[in-house]
Amino acid sequence: MSTVGAVVSVGSVVPPMATRTASRKAKKAAPTGTLLLLVRHGQTPSTGRVLPGRAKGLHLSDAGQAEAVAAAERIAPFGDRIGAVYASPLERTKETAAPIAAAVGQKVVVERGLLEADFGEWTGAELKSLFKQPEWRAVQHRPSRFRFPGGESFPEMQLRICSTLDRLVAAHPGKVVVAVSHADPIKAYVAQTMGCHLDLFQRIVVSPCSVTAVAHGPDGTGAIVLCVNSTGRDLTALAPS
Repeated sequence: MSTVGAVVSVGSVVPPMATRTASRKAKKAAPTGTLLLLVRHGQTPSTGRVLPGRAKGLHLSDAGQAEAVAAAERIAPFGDRIGAVYASPLERTKETAAPIAAAVGQKVVVERGLLEADFGEWTGAELKSLFKQPEWRAVQHRPSRFRFPGGESFPEMQLRICSTLDRLVAAHPGKVVVAVSHADPIKAYVAQTMGCHLDLFQRIVVSPCSVTAVAHGPDGTGAIVLCVNSTGRDLTALAPS
């Protein structure tokens, strides 16, 4: 993975003494950017059937565990470039993060800002029943004006995830940061990064255990979305085009 940055050069015409002095000094590299890898948790027994939200006790299925191992194998080549592996506090994200952290010699750091949206009274509801609700149309087409009954609004969720990820990126300059979260927060972050209105963020797809990569310039200068919903490509080959 290429990073933003170049070696600071010294002027070509300098006095001999200055040349000898400069040669004794270590060359300083310009600040490099930070690569953010967003990983959605693997499949669970209720994926695609239930809106689990923040309900506790939901673990990865056998397929989800295999997906987590595969994600770890894709991220492992970054090695000691990994600054940290973060996960939301829910079981399914921590179980996805565990093999990733083990592959790069890190421990999983729990970060509440990576939590799924608070679905309030809709938590645990079957999706087929929610599809019939008149509010579901707002969820899909006007999320910027929707609040889950007794829960979080989409704008609140987007502000939370963006603020959290900006903080994590700033904490690891020049490193690779892994953050294991959930579909809607990842989609909301991608939308914000690309300047896409929140009402269009449902057009973004984030599959179980997919990786979304965002390159951040040094000192928070700009961001480039390198890939979204990647499930098989060599991540170390990603670079701005």
